[in-house]
Amino acid sequence: MIARRVTMLGDSLTAGYGVRTDQSLPVRLQAELERLGHPVRVANAGVSGDTTADGLRRMDRAVPQTTELCLVALGANDMMRKIAPEQVRANLDAIVSRLSGRGIPSLICGMRAPPWFGSYALAFDAVFADVARAHDARLFPFLLEGIALDPAYVLADRIHPNAAGIERIANRLAPHVAHVLGEIRRGSLERAKFRPLP
Repeated sequence: MIARRVTMLGDSLTAGYGVRTDQSLPVRLQAELERLGHPVRVANAGVSGDTTADGLRRMDRAVPQTTELCLVALGANDMMRKIAPEQVRANLDAIVSRLSGRGIPSLICGMRAPPWFGSYALAFDAVFADVARAHDARLFPFLLEGIALDPAYVLADRIHPNAAGIERIANRLAPHVAHVLGEIRRGSLERAKFRPLP
């Protein structure tokens, strides 16, 4: 069976900051998909420090045309810098629009701001669902669900996931990537209305 092509466009959470290359999220996601019976090649298009604006600038060269599904995993650095949610939304909208124009569906991996960010957190957190809804794209609501701020799953910086945290993310994300790839194969993704993945 020919392996399908997935590209993960992201920041340090994708690039594998602080862990070995073989422990990075794209590598572990590919391994989990293969364990589930889905031969997939997951390309690592993560650059540490990237914001949504940076991802937008490099996406055309970072996401090859052979990509069947792009996981858009950006926004954490925007949040850390408190970039205006309206700008984050515009950048993500442009990324998804340009991918769609190339015939590449997106799975948006959401990010959340800590609650002590107050009103900024409310506005920022809504961006990812808003963009997914606008494009009838699939949404994985929070990439770091069950990982963020848990010392068992993050590095000493209390921000980036450690190897155990990355493995947990991959285990949670893989079934949803497989589901979306199934929708693409059946030709039902574009016809399906927006809904967050469970």
